[in-house]
Amino acid sequence: MRLQAVMAGLVSAVVGYASSFTVVLAGLRAVGATPGQAASGLLALCCGVGVAAIFLGLRHRMPISIAWSTPGAALLVATGPVPGGFPAAVGAFIVCAALIVLAGLSPWPARAIAAIPRPIAGAMLAGVILSLCTAPVRAVVDIPLLAVPVVLTWAVLQRYLRQWSVPGALVVAVIAIALHGTGDGLAGAALRPAVELTTPTLNPSVVVSIAVPLFLVTMAAQNVPGMAVMATYGYTPPLRPLLVVTGLASAAAAPFGGHAVNLAAITAAMTAGPDTHPDPGRRWIATVALGAGQLALGLGAGLAMALVLLSPPVLVTAVAGLALLSALGSSLAQAVTEPEGREAAVVTFVVTASGMTILSIGAAFWGLVAGGLTALLLHRRPAVEQRSPSTTPAERAGVPADQAS
Repeated sequence: MRLQAVMAGLVSAVVGYASSFTVVLAGLRAVGATPGQAASGLLALCCGVGVAAIFLGLRHRMPISIAWSTPGAALLVATGPVPGGFPAAVGAFIVCAALIVLAGLSPWPARAIAAIPRPIAGAMLAGVILSLCTAPVRAVVDIPLLAVPVVLTWAVLQRYLRQWSVPGALVVAVIAIALHGTGDGLAGAALRPAVELTTPTLNPSVVVSIAVPLFLVTMAAQNVPGMAVMATYGYTPPLRPLLVVTGLASAAAAPFGGHAVNLAAITAAMTAGPDTHPDPGRRWIATVALGAGQLALGLGAGLAMALVLLSPPVLVTAVAGLALLSALGSSLAQAVTEPEGREAAVVTFVVTASGMTILSIGAAFWGLVAGGLTALLLHRRPAVEQRSPSTTPAERAGVPADQAS
């Protein structure tokens, strides 16, 4: 039975890594990282995830799955180049990590996150990842010979083996690259771990563009759902200590290029469910195995970066978009399901998806501001009885006009 839990943890590590490492690399490159810095960031995130997962699993004896912030990486893609380059982005990563630690030390930041209306939070996330999710369509048009097999593989596996759909699509993408002659350069790729230290700088506009939205997205789209998934399986770990640990892991990874470490949502279901181990008290073994698997996968960060460089950019983005389609669907549903606040959610989505930059501050922040202001503007007070000047006293009493006489 212990082997079953170990295998569940290793599988969740592979699925989590293969499903979203392209998003991480694309996000780091978008905000100015060199290939070496991006590979270093991926390695740092793997180490942060691995150490935090092993520590929390052993400390609390619960299947507390840890991951990097995939929505946060998508946010970096949407943000693009920032003033001050990658050092300024790293400074924003450190500020975000400090906010996560603060959320663990004090109750008010978590309460502030909880106060953001769910439709607005969902709309912001949907706007952030929309451009990535349209990448598979662009890839099919631009490079059909490479992209069509990838998309078809994803679709078939979605039907029969859902958890392996994105890793399967990634494998087909690698094969397609090799068959078209661009994969020869993989033989010369550096297999040793790439570690590059970046001296951070603080730029106020970059802090507002990256640190604040990254904190909000990580809390709303990762930490809160991660706790909800665990609660579904009967686990109630203390949130605040978990935030402190993941915040410290984020701070340690940031100088090496890592953007954020947080509770896992999707892989949490893979390690906390009954398929992991029949005894709920032994499922923490899967979390420890997940952490060990992430540490091992981090050693291939240089090879992963080489693969990204050798493939057409739109193909890498397409695989990342396939990984985020389910997140787009759930965030859109959260945004528009309830009529109350739908207009504010639509405004948030449109502004965020526009990709605009004002005062060197990215669209995610302005989308949140625009949605909040719209919600305040359209806030409706409880309906009061309106009296028409032409209404007679009998009609106000409920007597039909033809019976009033």
